[in-house]
Amino acid sequence: MKKDLLKLLDLSTEEILEILDVADQLKDMKKKGIPHPFLAGKTLAMIFEKNSTRTRVSFEAGIYQLGGNAIFLSDKDSQIGRNEPVEDTARVLSRFCDGIMIRTYAQEEVETLAKYATIPVINGLTDFCHPCQVLADLQTIREHKGKLEGLKLCYIGDGNNMANSLIAGGLKTGMKVAIACPGTYQPDPVMMEFAAQYPGMFQCTPDILEAAKDADVLYTDVWASMGQEGEFNERKEIFKDYQINDTVMGVAAEKAMVLHCLPAHRGEEITAEVFDAHADEIFDEAENRLHAQKAVMYLLMKNQ
Repeated sequence: MKKDLLKLLDLSTEEILEILDVADQLKDMKKKGIPHPFLAGKTLAMIFEKNSTRTRVSFEAGIYQLGGNAIFLSDKDSQIGRNEPVEDTARVLSRFCDGIMIRTYAQEEVETLAKYATIPVINGLTDFCHPCQVLADLQTIREHKGKLEGLKLCYIGDGNNMANSLIAGGLKTGMKVAIACPGTYQPDPVMMEFAAQYPGMFQCTPDILEAAKDADVLYTDVWASMGQEGEFNERKEIFKDYQINDTVMGVAAEKAMVLHCLPAHRGEEITAEVFDAHADEIFDEAENRLHAQKAVMYLLMKNQ
């Protein structure tokens, strides 16, 4: 595997499947109570310029379960990008730690951090992509459906970082991907260009029912992500019809599963009824953040 996990676009199909296989193994070991301190003595620096419940807890618990330690650095605890260039933070943390996880706004910041760090850098989320979440999503889909290749994944909502990463992860693992979003909220042009390399496998349309037709997996996210709260009233009007509800479920494949990266706003992007009917899948997905990220940390940090 490569030195860093910056975006799924950087990984081959084989590398993604390797992460999922290791994640399954680590999950099985945890369920059976088998100790797996494969990163004993290793330290992960966790930089949070964007707060998160799931990202912090899953990474911190994960590194502990692997025998290592975590150092939490909030935007108040770190000088990154404020009084110190990103390049210097990368150099300093490389002398102290064995890996860096960063959750921030700009993808460029993560790429720069990785360029100057001599230790692995893991993207915990940027405005461009959310690779760790989608690795957990893929693990969950494979657990429930027994495969990835040949399935249809439909994402409904804003063409944001989640849409970008689902396009990359879905297409690279042989899934058909349909994105339903308003025309002015399409995924990043880089992702649209990438998807064009998969003729017949990708669709982007404002028509929700067309995108959801025969989908094996339905996926959604909040209408206004962190940092977009000031746009909520405008977005609420634009996205009011972009909801997973009984009508959408009715055109999807029989036994279609539903995923949500959380937190969920019931009554907005998903109805309470659909959420509750698929809660087991959604919270399996949340749990798999732990296992997928443990796999990433193990594969990247084991030789540090």
